Amino acid sequence: MAASRTRYTTVAIVIHWLIAAAIIFQIILGWRMGDGPKGPTTYALFQLHKSIGITILLLSLARLAWRLFNKPPAPPEGQPKWERIASHLVHWGFYVIMIGLPVTGWIIVSTSRVPIPTLLYGAVPWPHIPGLPELAAGAKHAWHQAGELGHGVLVKTTYLLLLLHLGAVAKHQILDRDAVFGHMAAGAKPGIKEPRLWLAAAGLAAVVAAGYLYMPAVKAPAPAPAPVEEPAPVAAPTPAETAPAAETAMPPAESALKDPVAWTVQKSSTLTFTATWSGSGIDGRFKTWSADILFSPEALDRSKVTVSIDMASAATGDDQRDQSLPSGDFFDTAEHPKATFTATKFRKTGEGKFVADGTLDLRGVKKPLSLPFTLKIDGDTATARGVTTLDRTTFGVGQGEWASTDEIAAKVKVSFSITAKTK
Repeated sequence: MAASRTRYTTVAIVIHWLIAAAIIFQIILGWRMGDGPKGPTTYALFQLHKSIGITILLLSLARLAWRLFNKPPAPPEGQPKWERIASHLVHWGFYVIMIGLPVTGWIIVSTSRVPIPTLLYGAVPWPHIPGLPELAAGAKHAWHQAGELGHGVLVKTTYLLLLLHLGAVAKHQILDRDAVFGHMAAGAKPGIKEPRLWLAAAGLAAVVAAGYLYMPAVKAPAPAPAPVEEPAPVAAPTPAETAPAAETAMPPAESALKDPVAWTVQKSSTLTFTATWSGSGIDGRFKTWSADILFSPEALDRSKVTVSIDMASAATGDDQRDQSLPSGDFFDTAEHPKATFTATKFRKTGEGKFVADGTLDLRGVKKPLSLPFTLKIDGDTATARGVTTLDRTTFGVGQGEWASTDEIAAKVKVSFSITAKTK
């Protein structure tokens, strides 16, 4: 019978302490997110904040369902009526913030201009609220503002409820010396010397410390060579540094080099980029791209290179960040799925060193680009490597708040390493 129960059920107690620890940890994460500069670390904290928020929501719904079928213990004998009313108000106030905070946060994420997906703890996909991402701009903005306002009000309400709750626990345990604390700490006796009281205080301090000390592991760039979508012609031969000597020599005949040669890109080839976010390097790669290249160092005037890049294949090692890159604020792949570099003019600048002068078409903006590269031939195999730097802002990569170079630097380094064979 509920009237004879001296404490909450074990399930209710476990959920209570899990939610309590999660709320305190969330508060610290929220402070850190607001105080820290935008960058990989703050971004990772934000992703964890979302994960813990959804966890609190699920635990709170489970706790509420359990409460409906398992009555709480009776209040202390002789407890004043105003205390009972206050206790009920605080109790249900906690349900409002435990459900309301995650829901308003969910609204904020679902109506964000940059559609950053939610992966709980980096592993489990969590959807946006159905219907909100598809709203018209005006309605979507209104929902976003309402979510932010509600979230802010509920955060401040949380501070008040925590003060009232902790103050009430201290009053019941130390001044009134009744059994209220024992309802959630099985076996606890009234009084300030109760070990479970100090254990709870130590747990609170530990969670606060953990919130400040926790440093998320910012994912390293995706290792790995980027596979080419389809083997295609590419890279170019350089003049051989050793004289053609033996009858068994593998390089194409000198006469063949007088005409452009078609080269087929091998799957070990890579196309990578490095951006700077709040002073930290973000390394990425394009997983899908193709190259069509006719090239000979003896026929630079007739050589041609065309590289086509699937912009939706950009990968930086963080799934949630990567799924935001195709959005209209960055690559806008819905309107501009491909970036293309085309070069029909080449210059030799040294032994095995060349520059390809061409045009980069990125996000619908065409700009001239000079791409220096080195080239070496060994038999029927050519290797080419090059590095150049782009200004993302000239191509419109980064709209709205992301157009500023305060957080994400304008300069982006693009590198390639190609191994190719003659067709």
